[in-house]
Amino acid sequence: MTAVAEAGQARPLMPVEQALEQLLALAEAAPIREMENLPLAEAEGRVLATDLVASLDLPPWPNSAMDGYALRNADWQGQPLPVSQRIFAGHAPQPLQPGTCARIFTGAPVPEGADCVEMQENTEVLEDGRVRFLEALQTGQNIRPQGQETRRGEQVMSAGTRLGPIELGLAATLGHGRLDVVRKVRVAVLSTGDELVEPGLPLGPGQIYNSNRRLLVSWLQRLGCDVVDAGILPDDLARTRACLASLGDVDLILSTGGVSVGEADYLGAALREAGELALWKLAIKPGKPLTFGHFQGVPVIGLPGNPASTLVTFGLLTRPYLLRRQGVADVTPLRFDMPAGFDWPKPGTRREYLRARIEQGQVRIYKNQSSGVLRSAAWAEGLVEVREGSTPKQGDSVPFIPFSELLG
Repeated sequence: MTAVAEAGQARPLMPVEQALEQLLALAEAAPIREMENLPLAEAEGRVLATDLVASLDLPPWPNSAMDGYALRNADWQGQPLPVSQRIFAGHAPQPLQPGTCARIFTGAPVPEGADCVEMQENTEVLEDGRVRFLEALQTGQNIRPQGQETRRGEQVMSAGTRLGPIELGLAATLGHGRLDVVRKVRVAVLSTGDELVEPGLPLGPGQIYNSNRRLLVSWLQRLGCDVVDAGILPDDLARTRACLASLGDVDLILSTGGVSVGEADYLGAALREAGELALWKLAIKPGKPLTFGHFQGVPVIGLPGNPASTLVTFGLLTRPYLLRRQGVADVTPLRFDMPAGFDWPKPGTRREYLRARIEQGQVRIYKNQSSGVLRSAAWAEGLVEVREGSTPKQGDSVPFIPFSELLG
């Protein structure tokens, strides 16, 4: 048993980048290697377990990019050409007869002997059925060559790719009906605190509803995790030990409410007895306290209890950890600069993430940035990052991270 970084030892706050680097290193040390083979219809949101290699050229043959007429450029000297065949998508054409053209439709195979396609808008069909071409032609025009997008044997997706609609469509285009994917991450979610009450039950004196577990369970499900809802931990050491011991088959135990060194900190006591515990104080606001440890070999992450702190630390730190354990390489959410529609006159010693939304080409922040308020996140469209010591004002460029980048 190892206890790390006990309270009482004053030390500098850990930068966000350092915390993320350490979490990703811990994730890489415990990769999830088990995989399952799923039909495409069940693979949405999963992570590709093996490289996907093209088994055919794409397109598999030269095809027309337009509705029009296929011909051999050298056969046309300005004269109208007779139509020798009609070619639809999904039908194999005959070789093109010399001195003729073929009526062809978008996606249809270009017949052997043809080397250009003219769009129908640049042609005129005469009364005798011959086709007059109204503009100069170039060899290769309006033809998608075989293998233009992908060549057989080419790697088109690497292991660790998250599978969304576009990736699944690409796999289908290449003829793959099933894919090897990383098995789902199993995450147990629990809460601590006598003040917590399940939604729907009456509140007692000093009690609040448990919103964090609902937030995290829903979020984890959107990330494709198998979630074990472990409920609210009782303030009893023996029952806390028993609860944790029952979660030995999960990949991560995720708690909210924080871990301290107080007399009533039964979760912290159980972790110190049966594993290791690191108490990190991060240079982030909201979300200063973060816990990482192990209970009987199972990783444990403890998020702060205030709802906005839970949101920020899960989105920016825990989500990348879970993705990296599945082999996802790029876990950094998209961010882009926007003009600030607010003044932030007081420089801070921590990286601040303000709930904000885009209005009229600027980002505007919610009036109440308290860490205990989720209403601000429901109003917002993302987070504005305010770096340590900075004081952005109206019109200054500030980084914005959309919630859409964090929630899925």
